[in-house]
Amino acid sequence: MKHWGEPPFEAQLPPETVLNQMEMAVIVCDRFSNVIYINAFAKKLFGFGGSEFIGQSVLSLGIAEEDHEQATELAKHVLKGGVWEGTFCNLRDDGTSVYTRAHAVPLRHPSGAIDGVAIFAREALRSNQREQDRYGLLERIGTRLAGSLELEVTLRQVAETLVPQFADHVFIDLFTGDKLVRRASRHTDGWAPPPGTWAENGEQVHYPSEHQAAKAMQRRDAVLEDTVTGVSAELGVTSMIAAPLVARGELLGVMNLALSHLGRRPDPHYDGFDRDLVGAIAGRVALAVDNAMLFEEERETALAFQKHLLPGETPPRLDGLQIAWRYEPAKPIESHGIQTQVGGDWYDVIPLSAGRVGIVIGDVEGRGAMAAAVMGQLRAALRAFAQDDKSPADIMRKLDEWVRTVTQPDRPRPPLVSCTYFIYDAWSRELTFANAGHDQPLLVVNGNVGELDFNDARGAMLGIRSSGVGGEIMFNEDSVVLSPGSTLVLYTDGLIERRPRDDGTFYTPEQSKTLIENAVAVAARRDVETVANAIFNAIPGDIDDDVALVVIRTAAEELPVEDRIFPAEPIMVSEARRLAAETFAAWGMHDDQAEMACLLVSEVVTNVVLHATNVPSPKRALVGAPELSFDEDDWDLGNGLGRPEPVKQEFRLRLRKGNDALWVEVFDPDLRLPRIRNAGETDEGGRGLYLVDQLATRWGSRPTADGKAVWFELPLT
Repeated sequence: MKHWGEPPFEAQLPPETVLNQMEMAVIVCDRFSNVIYINAFAKKLFGFGGSEFIGQSVLSLGIAEEDHEQATELAKHVLKGGVWEGTFCNLRDDGTSVYTRAHAVPLRHPSGAIDGVAIFAREALRSNQREQDRYGLLERIGTRLAGSLELEVTLRQVAETLVPQFADHVFIDLFTGDKLVRRASRHTDGWAPPPGTWAENGEQVHYPSEHQAAKAMQRRDAVLEDTVTGVSAELGVTSMIAAPLVARGELLGVMNLALSHLGRRPDPHYDGFDRDLVGAIAGRVALAVDNAMLFEEERETALAFQKHLLPGETPPRLDGLQIAWRYEPAKPIESHGIQTQVGGDWYDVIPLSAGRVGIVIGDVEGRGAMAAAVMGQLRAALRAFAQDDKSPADIMRKLDEWVRTVTQPDRPRPPLVSCTYFIYDAWSRELTFANAGHDQPLLVVNGNVGELDFNDARGAMLGIRSSGVGGEIMFNEDSVVLSPGSTLVLYTDGLIERRPRDDGTFYTPEQSKTLIENAVAVAARRDVETVANAIFNAIPGDIDDDVALVVIRTAAEELPVEDRIFPAEPIMVSEARRLAAETFAAWGMHDDQAEMACLLVSEVVTNVVLHATNVPSPKRALVGAPELSFDEDDWDLGNGLGRPEPVKQEFRLRLRKGNDALWVEVFDPDLRLPRIRNAGETDEGGRGLYLVDQLATRWGSRPTADGKAVWFELPLT
């Protein structure tokens, strides 16, 4: 029997019984965001059966990965004494998803300290078809956001998805430094606001404190405004929602959506559900915007690396050679699920001794700033190696050794590099080359387009021995003589690989090569800049890998050169000087220039005659030597000594004239390279090379197949 004054029967129910009867999910977490209590409705809402989540992180309740950061931020906010309200996407055990509207409050100890967090959640999506259709926007927005990492494309696609289905006007404003700038806007039916009303794209935006956008950024939550005043009301706006764009704890900007009479809707007003939906959309947009901004920052950094590490926009002026080059970074579009960006394509033209030119084109494995940095190091290393005037095969071997020492923090092995190195002599028209896994260049001779045959110069990519491929990698070289007016087209594989067609298919490399060859054949008689433009325009569609292109054409005319062989005798020094003087006069050189050049010719030739050609005759081997014969035919009895004639030594003098410089080369059979001596006051010699070093623009020596060449360069002014 119930007695007067006793409390109602319901008040005697345990708190857990009351919570389990609530039609709302209740989750209690400790200070470390671990679940310590969940009620029965929470199990039903989130789609799991037992208490297996007790003691686990609140993220284990199926909160979608893209909302993990938001959940972490709300926990930090509430543990500091604040409250939070927002929308989450949760994944049930059966694979279905549910969107929940959550409200989080701090749990305080009697002492006032915050012990944990209580979260109350309900399903945000109601069952009527109108709201089902609206909530489908989340899926469409997600699909559009996954299509690009380019910021402007991301913003445009968001606006196109929201208008006109969910809004008549959309504005997206992002912070640039401390300024809020309008980055995207879209209006229904192509309508445009009158000038001076709403800010245009690129303009700075100012929101007063009472504006819903300012409130949304301050509260970091979506704000619904149904009482529209001012300019917006004059333009027919009836309802607005502002949602902050917050990613990784940082406020990136704000997104405004508006309904108006332009949309001719039966009820042009938003409600609380729409506010929650826009908040959820804004969270995904913010994450996509942040990713796009990070991607663009990395891409711009890599592009800056690439542009500063590659040669300048204008090729150098070279004797007997015309050059045009192009570099185009990849467009940031999705390819096979991978966002493309700047890579490690590179090219270079390196002045060598006696007017010869080193030319290289290559591609470093990988994308982004790391590939660009490796490319810059590789270009510097090759330039250093090239100054030794080694052959292309020797350069490839040294580059391969260098590449195998390169370490990258994100890769267990050095990168792979493809490249081809050429040395071109414009006076002899000889092109010598070695290849390391790179595409064959196109060669145009008399209008006929083909490929330069690498023959024995083929080789594996640089660094391939470090990738687990065993065996010694050999680098050989080959050479061809190019006809006057020949055109050589060097390119990286981004030019011909995966170019989109209008029908959604792609050009194959073979089809791309055909288009390029046709374009080159048409433009072959035009200047090299025109040829380079024709090649780039030959294949339609955006590239998804960066492209390097170098177009080279040999001169149609012969370049001035004088070449003669002399006996290595002291008297020949004056003969070599006389030849030089006559040649310089025929070339129209000024007397002062010609006199200094003749002086240096005398010094170098004298050095060769006195030292380099003073090589003893080969001695007969003692071990295994044949028996000596005493037949008279084996002896020269005329000299009275019975000794063979000494080996006659020779040297070769070659003079070359370019547009801006004169080169002198002296060849001899000695392998020893000369060096400058510190001659004493009483020394009679030792000052020849010092004089050359002081008066010439450059000088040096290089090995040849049968000895060495000593050379120097003088300017023609």
